Amino acid sequence: MSIEVIREFVRREPFAPFVIRLSNGDSHEVPHPECVALTKTKVIVTYPDEERTVHCSLLHINAVESLQQA
Repeated sequence: MSIEVIREFVRREPFAPFVIRLSNGDSHEVPHPECVALTKTKVIVTYPDEERTVHCSLLHINAVESLQQA
């Protein structure tokens, strides 16, 4: 996965929540652009309500998809 693809999701105006799907079957929702940080080799997803972060290696990101709006 390219960091540029993920950066496009983060920078969309207006922002639309999206999900990151990993090779191990895990998925991580990004409800707000402030809940994600990008580096050269990984994506860091934060869960503020749980005081938790998840580090996702770009090598293990299989897909990035928009979440359906209700």
